[in-house]
Amino acid sequence: MKSYKDTNVLITGGLGFIGSNLARALVVQGAHVTLVDSLIPQYGGNPYNVADIRDQVTVNVCDVRDPFAMSYLLRGKDFLFNLAGQTSHVDSMNDPQTDLDINATAQLSILEACRKTNPGIKIVFASTRQLYGKPDYLPVDEKHPVRPVDVNGINKLAGEWYHLLYNNVYGIRACALRLTNTYGPGMRVKDARQTFLGIWVRLLIEGKPIKVFGDGLQLRDFNYVDDCVEALLLAGVSDAANGKVYNLGSSQVVGLKALAEMMVSLGRGGAYELIPFPPERKAIDIGDYYGDFSLITRELGWVPKVDLLEGLEKTMAYYQVNHPHYWQE
Repeated sequence: MKSYKDTNVLITGGLGFIGSNLARALVVQGAHVTLVDSLIPQYGGNPYNVADIRDQVTVNVCDVRDPFAMSYLLRGKDFLFNLAGQTSHVDSMNDPQTDLDINATAQLSILEACRKTNPGIKIVFASTRQLYGKPDYLPVDEKHPVRPVDVNGINKLAGEWYHLLYNNVYGIRACALRLTNTYGPGMRVKDARQTFLGIWVRLLIEGKPIKVFGDGLQLRDFNYVDDCVEALLLAGVSDAANGKVYNLGSSQVVGLKALAEMMVSLGRGGAYELIPFPPERKAIDIGDYYGDFSLITRELGWVPKVDLLEGLEKTMAYYQVNHPHYWQE
């Protein structure tokens, strides 16, 4: 991988889960890193995520929906890792306008600011596997039809396509990674707004049973955050990625009941229980999903390296020590 040494990097959602882990990796490479985060409570930003590198990054608390602030912050940057977003599928159905404002309208505004003030920037956009909807076949590759089942998926798809359009029409180098179930230290664990694994971790540490919806046989793939960060970094320095969309994923596919059993075994006690789907979640459930990530392997050389059990062990160990910073007010 080419080095980011002495480059100027802007990360939206920089105090969040993936953004903070990405910032740490960029600091190690010698990049000059600016983090943008609104710190709106329900969106996952947490200053503690960068406590260990706080004196090595610049933090700007502002909202990506502020076009004037974003235009200023984008000047002189070599890279934009565009990770800010509203991630809750249920929230997107309850408040679709806010989801539209953050995941689509703000993305267009950011791209316009790049076109006007910094057309030489390289952008990596964090998209989601959710936009595929219920799969027609497995594993899901990038040629699979896109059929979002909720407002969040539609707006993330719009944000993704804005990036590709600006790449193709205006030559602003941009690509998108469709992330799948990223987990690890720094993820939101107060609730299930970011990932259900987060609330599972919290419940285990509190000695409460994990709640598994349905029969627990739904299949999923997972990426430990370090693997996700490596994919972002590879996409950032590769011009072969420009204008492209890549799936992330894992060759380790697991049912949710089996995953719960694995986590209970790591939690030094605890249990899980099968419960009926809440109606609001059943309406947008996609059934089984796991992705075909062979395209990013072939073109950028990315493969996930962290074993699921190893990643879960690291995650549980982190929150057993640091949980007061993540859900205690």
